[in-house]
Amino acid sequence: MAHPIDIQLNGELCHVAMGTSMVMLLRQLELDERSVVVELNRKIIRRTEMESLFLKKGDSIELVHFVGGG
Repeated sequence: MAHPIDIQLNGELCHVAMGTSMVMLLRQLELDERSVVVELNRKIIRRTEMESLFLKKGDSIELVHFVGGG
């Protein structure tokens, strides 16, 4: 991983490559961006923003994914 940066992901320290977008992170985690709510630094992120939103050192991300069932 070239030039890793530290972020907080669901309360845990995580290393990602500099230049990682939110969509790239979700894909690395094998999560569908349509089934997850993303909170970045206490702000809900719209799906339309995720492709152009690049992670920065110290960002705090909370991911909530929906689970179907009955």
